[in-house]
Amino acid sequence: MTFVQYARSRRMGLAFKEILAGKKVIDQQVSFGYESSSAFNDAFTKIMGNPPKHTDVTLMSAKVIATPIGRMLSLTDGERLYLLEFMDRRGLEREIEKLRIRYNARILFGETKLAVKLEEELEEYFHGARSTFTIPLQIAGTSFQEQVWQVLKEIPPGETWSYQDIANKLGNSKLVRAIGNANGRNQIAILIPCHRVIKTNGEIGGYGGGVSRKKYLLELEAVNVDAK
Repeated sequence: MTFVQYARSRRMGLAFKEILAGKKVIDQQVSFGYESSSAFNDAFTKIMGNPPKHTDVTLMSAKVIATPIGRMLSLTDGERLYLLEFMDRRGLEREIEKLRIRYNARILFGETKLAVKLEEELEEYFHGARSTFTIPLQIAGTSFQEQVWQVLKEIPPGETWSYQDIANKLGNSKLVRAIGNANGRNQIAILIPCHRVIKTNGEIGGYGGGVSRKKYLLELEAVNVDAK
């Protein structure tokens, strides 16, 4: 998007936050310099998809975060992280669209306090000063996928578990393939550490962000654990 498009969407995002918080539409119209309600309504609807009324929607902010292994995209609202992915991940647009539909979301570029905190914690992580995160997560999957993702969060930094280990943890040794599929559906990279899962034979296995990134993350965590 152009800078002008970004500025317009950012303004409407701020207006929508105020409307969701209970402020009057007319006040936002005047605040952002629209002389008529119809002009404000048209501009708002063009960007947000719906007229400016208090509806049951989620307003998400998209922020690009630079890391040593590539740029990542985060989606947050005021309370939780919905997505953290490398921007060159295949199917990222489809993941975002599914989230938008699931939460009836409006997604705009900008940053929340939570996104700023996430960026700070990721910087600490990549500099070896942090091994765990404090960011609240909003996970969106099937019941089984969410069970798998919860187990992933239990893998200690510096360690790797196999798909078979996770299947055994869930009480069914035949779930290896299903666990691999659930692992690949994880939408919150690093914080839900799917990079710590390897093949049963000890091979590193695949990774949505690319095998080279997986190796980097595992080596980074191994060094940081040894340093402590």
